[in-house]
Amino acid sequence: MHEVKDKKSRKITLADAFIVFAFLIVSMLSTILLFGGKPHIPLVASIVVASTIGMLKGFSWAEIEAGIIDSIASAMASILMLLVVGIIIGTWTLGGVVPTMIYYGLELLSPKIFLVTACAICGVVSLFTGSSWGTLGTVGVALLGVGRGLGIPDGLIVGALISGSYFGDKLSPLSDTTNLAPAVSGATLFDHVRHMMYTTIPSILIAMAIYGVLGLKFAGTELDYDKISILRNAISGSFKVSLLMFLPPAVVIMLVIRKVPALPGLMVGAILGAVCAALFQGAGMADIIRASHLGVTVNTGVAEVDKLLSGGGINSMLGTTALGLLALSFNGVIERIGVVNVVIERIIKFADTNGKLIFSTLLTSLFINFASGVQKCAIALPGRMYKDIYRQRGLAPKNLSRCCEDAGTVAAPLVPYSTDAAFLSGTFGVDPMMYIPYCFFSMISPIISMIFGFTGFSIAKLSPEEMEKIAQEEAAASNPVVVG
Repeated sequence: MHEVKDKKSRKITLADAFIVFAFLIVSMLSTILLFGGKPHIPLVASIVVASTIGMLKGFSWAEIEAGIIDSIASAMASILMLLVVGIIIGTWTLGGVVPTMIYYGLELLSPKIFLVTACAICGVVSLFTGSSWGTLGTVGVALLGVGRGLGIPDGLIVGALISGSYFGDKLSPLSDTTNLAPAVSGATLFDHVRHMMYTTIPSILIAMAIYGVLGLKFAGTELDYDKISILRNAISGSFKVSLLMFLPPAVVIMLVIRKVPALPGLMVGAILGAVCAALFQGAGMADIIRASHLGVTVNTGVAEVDKLLSGGGINSMLGTTALGLLALSFNGVIERIGVVNVVIERIIKFADTNGKLIFSTLLTSLFINFASGVQKCAIALPGRMYKDIYRQRGLAPKNLSRCCEDAGTVAAPLVPYSTDAAFLSGTFGVDPMMYIPYCFFSMISPIISMIFGFTGFSIAKLSPEEMEKIAQEEAAASNPVVVG
């Protein structure tokens, strides 16, 4: 009897969940919009509120702390990648890699086609590397510099870069999220990838069409060739520009294609940047260490170039890393005490048709994205919770895995306090509210998926053989064989 009472006392109610998320949203919006602050302190306060509610419901601090640690541990590779990307930006700038890419980009690209081209380049690189963050932290940084040189607003540029990178990441068999979604949903990897093409290809084509139309706005203005010449001369006057500088990004892409994990692959890229700095730019070891740690300060005499190329280093990512750790900590608390489950249970009751089930899955992934700010949670939690429901409805698990990616993977940059947004703002120096309105792929993908869900288009059913196999597995699980 005592155990039952304890179990009931630990039950989180819908009202408790509402308090946690209402506090998060109100504190976040008021801090950012009214006081001009960053998301860090609202997240700290939300962790305190969620932990307090959990402890009042009977959870011990040890349990809550374990949830925080488990959540951080699950994304530690991403946290370390933030620091490595900071090193890459520093060494690639000092080594002339980023300046070279900007130098040639200013010569080859025009404002009319830049947004579409930048989106496509990031899509291809991300598809082959399986890393949207790796793509944005390397090629994306250079393309942002090119776009700035062409007079295109930062937010619009970053939105196009994000759309292309997350498109490629979503379809890449090398991507961690592309592997996670089928793993938690019960689908196979390549079935999942093929099934995603139904929603992903139309979404990116629509997004690129919008970028194409927006690009026309800049086509009518004549390029200031004198200014571009000044920018290019400032770059070539301060760095040795050579096609050899494309070697580090080419090696990184090749390593990841050969299935070298992203973290060591990016570290090799950082080392190659340091080698370029020593061999081609005349940098000493002290300069390389300083660039890796504190970043680069460029003094070319041209303000635009100095602003463009100054930055990078581990220090530039510390604020971003802190935000990522806080977001993961908040997720660890609400997952451990059951706040998320309470909301999802209510959503499931609504899903009495296949269309509503698809819609509920998308809504759940979006909800977890905005509730926790952690992309992988928005994939893993719905995948685990809806897996059996999809089977019972006779729906193939690749439908579920696709939904988890359509709203879980690609919508993460739309959350201004997410780990993804923290990485993006830290990498590009652009406030999330500047690029979010232009992340068209992230906005369109869930809508296309929802439309397909209600119309039934591309919704795959389980075959009779698959249904029979599932029934046999469930029967075996409910009637275990006792030996001896």
